[in-house]
Amino acid sequence: MLELLSPAGSPEAVIAAVQSGADAIYLGLGDFNARRGAKNFTEQEFLDSVRYCRERGCKVYVTLNTLASDREMETVAQMGRFVSEAGVDAVIVQDLGVAMVLRSVCPDLPLHASTQMSIHNLGGVYAAAQMGISRVVLARELTLDQIAIIASRSPIEVEVFVHGALCFCHSGQCYMSALIGRRSGNRGMCAQPCRLQYSMGRRMGDYPMSLKDNCLVDYLEALDKAGVSCIKIEGRMKRPEYTAIVTEIYSKALREGKSPTEEDYEKLTLAFSREGFTDGYLTGKKDNMFGVREESDKSVNKLFAETRRRYAASEERRVGISFCAIIKAGLNAKLLAQDSDGNRVVVDGPRVARAEKAALTQRSVCDQLYKTGGTPFRCEDAICQLDEGVFLSAAAINNMRRQAISQMLEKRAAPPARRYGRIPKMPPQLGSKKAVLNVQVMKAEQLTAELAELEIANLYVPLDAAEDSEALAPFFAKGINVAAVLPRVITDTEIPLVREKLEKLPALGIKEVLLGNLGHIALAKQCGLEIRGDFGLNVFNSHTLTVLAAAGLRSATASFELRMAQVRDLVKSMDTELIVYGRLPLMVSDQCIIKGANGSCNCENGATLSDRMGSVFPVVREFGCRNVILNAHKLFLGDKREDILSCGLWAARLMFTTESPREVLQVTKSYLGLSDYRPNGLTRGLYYRGVE
Repeated sequence: MLELLSPAGSPEAVIAAVQSGADAIYLGLGDFNARRGAKNFTEQEFLDSVRYCRERGCKVYVTLNTLASDREMETVAQMGRFVSEAGVDAVIVQDLGVAMVLRSVCPDLPLHASTQMSIHNLGGVYAAAQMGISRVVLARELTLDQIAIIASRSPIEVEVFVHGALCFCHSGQCYMSALIGRRSGNRGMCAQPCRLQYSMGRRMGDYPMSLKDNCLVDYLEALDKAGVSCIKIEGRMKRPEYTAIVTEIYSKALREGKSPTEEDYEKLTLAFSREGFTDGYLTGKKDNMFGVREESDKSVNKLFAETRRRYAASEERRVGISFCAIIKAGLNAKLLAQDSDGNRVVVDGPRVARAEKAALTQRSVCDQLYKTGGTPFRCEDAICQLDEGVFLSAAAINNMRRQAISQMLEKRAAPPARRYGRIPKMPPQLGSKKAVLNVQVMKAEQLTAELAELEIANLYVPLDAAEDSEALAPFFAKGINVAAVLPRVITDTEIPLVREKLEKLPALGIKEVLLGNLGHIALAKQCGLEIRGDFGLNVFNSHTLTVLAAAGLRSATASFELRMAQVRDLVKSMDTELIVYGRLPLMVSDQCIIKGANGSCNCENGATLSDRMGSVFPVVREFGCRNVILNAHKLFLGDKREDILSCGLWAARLMFTTESPREVLQVTKSYLGLSDYRPNGLTRGLYYRGVE
């Protein structure tokens, strides 16, 4: 049966989840989890919660699913060891470098790939498995058919979100909160700018990026048949009562194998919704997925109070236990106990005497042993080996039962024995070199013969533009290397089309691709192409560079959420480049803002979003009718050449999106020191500010 995984943003929420039927919980500890704004746990609260769950047969997963810098890696390793020694069942990670470090420091601690790792195809699952990860949390945007393709062939467990908030952007690929307010979603501090009002050329009252909450309670059987191992409820920022209500309804649906009642749906809506729920991504029907949080119904307070009384006062007897009492005349009584996980304990009781009046019966002994109320155990079987005509008080039998349960709880709470190691040593850094200049364009129209005359080392073009031999001819003639840029999202159903395009590249003179997702590496290799890593891989520390080098990449792109000093301090064990110009991509979404703004699918025209401050964000088409929201301001570091050169980079990249061919030429010349051109509305990005 599917594992039901529930959120626990506080110690009370742990109790709420466990007593409502969760098979596992996930919680955050410290500063390396994607809900740093939640209450999270002190160390003692964490240890108490892990023990509480282990005693009751509920698994515990700890979220370490944010990006970590080099200076933080020692703390990450210490935290990994701490939670492993406490006995948690797995750690959820996003950062490839963090995964590598934890694999070395805690080799026996299972790792789960967070949805922040942006895994959305079978190739991504295989890549995660090769890294030693035992479970992947898939992207929320996948349809049931796409999930089935992955889950039915996956070498490791697959987990799917079934209830709770939906991000507008693919998880792990959202940089909007960071770039406009320094609060990074990849660092657990998302300010949720997608929930705000924007104008799409009309009034400001629209919420074009606020999605309804996910609700897939009617699809549990289908997910189980598809091969999914675990279903996950979102909500560590929400109240314990919310956790209890949603967990109980999903647990009941799993146990009974039928849809919830109308009353259950009403409870889900009252607990939290945004103008109802959606199943749009799972079904592929994405037209009516938008909603905002309305003022809470007063009846929710009554529902929460009733829910709180239930989980606070009850002890769901989750763990099966069997007893065997041995009561022989003249010997000490013994009680043997075994739980459903195979743990065994033996308790010695008082010496058994001959009965002076009424003798013990097997029935009376077993009746006492079945009294496990108020404990996590339910007695499944009780037998008694009993001499005739002997006596033992009910108090003695009860005491033996209590001792057996106490010892069993201690045995269940004991963490498993695990090995521990050290943080892996860094490979040697490449020798310093003068950074070359790379240019990336969004469309072939931005390419000109004048641009080809400039001192460019590499040209990155979209996969669709790679077939435009006329536009690329001047660059090939000048010996400029051309690489094709892959979309950040390519589902398994889209791979055949992409593969067809990739297989044509060598004949066109293109031998390299630039990609930003783990799941695309094997595809590129199968087509005989060399690989360079894009910003979507979120290179935030030196260990991630090591992982990508081992995966066979020729180069990698440092995260634009790093400060310039952090970029400089990276141990560059492979060629590393940095994006130093352009409208940085804020989001990539399966939703079509362009259609919403224009009233029809007219991708070539694009669209804009305007916020309350008057900033205008261009929206452009991405492969698969996805949209990319670009920053309102252009990153410009043309006057910071010394800072760029001091970072020990292989390359600096200019990323052109909405610019005209003339502006492409002007900007490139400015970075080569051939002009003093500066764009209007420029920004330095996060390179001198950093993120929280």
